[in-house]
Amino acid sequence: MKTIILSLFVALLLVSPSVRAQGLGTEFQVTKINKDLVTTPLFAYTGGPVHRTNQNERWVEMEVEFTAAPEYTDELTLRYFVLLNGKLLTGEVTHVGVLAGKGRLSVMYISPYGVARCMGNQVATANSIQNIAVQIVRKGTVKDELSLVRAPAQWYATIPPLTGLVLNKNETPFAPLWGDRYEQLKPATR
Repeated sequence: MKTIILSLFVALLLVSPSVRAQGLGTEFQVTKINKDLVTTPLFAYTGGPVHRTNQNERWVEMEVEFTAAPEYTDELTLRYFVLLNGKLLTGEVTHVGVLAGKGRLSVMYISPYGVARCMGNQVATANSIQNIAVQIVRKGTVKDELSLVRAPAQWYATIPPLTGLVLNKNETPFAPLWGDRYEQLKPATR
């Protein structure tokens, strides 16, 4: 009998951290934030004039990996806080139909115009993006938060934000790309 009880106790201790975290109310967790500077995608088009984009200008791409413990989540919002050249840019995206699992992905962008507004006459580099924080919000409650660079909690709270410059994938030329890579976006209401 003691062997059975000891075996059960050891089994409980060895249960994976994600399962134990679920018991503590950790339904969602931001696990990784990636940043990159990317060019505008090029598409072949016939039937009208060809307009070239400036391939020297860069978009800021912010990809967030997260886990979801609930079997199904109807709506899940990710709030992005981006410190770019000393200016705080904010935006949020709402995903729908999020299934349980690890490696769920969300992405947002800052256009070359938004980058230029923050950078002035300077060229943006990866170091121009000083920090990124992402919150997972469900039904108005923050479920988790992570910063790219270690910083005090809610480091962005005292900086006046610029809104409207952090765009979801469907608001960019990247909209038709990677449809099966990222969580589905909530359709815009008219």
